[in-house]
Amino acid sequence: MPNMPDKPDTWAILLAWLSQHAPLLYAALLSFLMAAVRIIYGGGTRRQAGLEACLCALFTAGAFPLLEYFGLPQNLAAALGGGIGFIGVKKIADLADRFADFKLPRRGAGQ
Repeated sequence: MPNMPDKPDTWAILLAWLSQHAPLLYAALLSFLMAAVRIIYGGGTRRQAGLEACLCALFTAGAFPLLEYFGLPQNLAAALGGGIGFIGVKKIADLADRFADFKLPRRGAGQ
């Protein structure tokens, strides 16, 4: 199998993409590591730690555009990722459910 030819343009494009998306990648990685360590410290299995860490990283990547929407600097991405990793997806889902029940009560629940 022949070696891949050296293509400086490809490396320049890759490095430019990495530098442009560094805050997002850093936040997702921080969230991943924080969640994994939290689950392992709490006595969870490696499977639980891996799944929770992946969910937290994906949630962080999904929440990242909110920084721009609210006019916040991208330097807060690390705090966003660390916070999501520390709280965990299950707790965030519980908070979202409580918020939704408060704002959008179920039909017939108050009768």
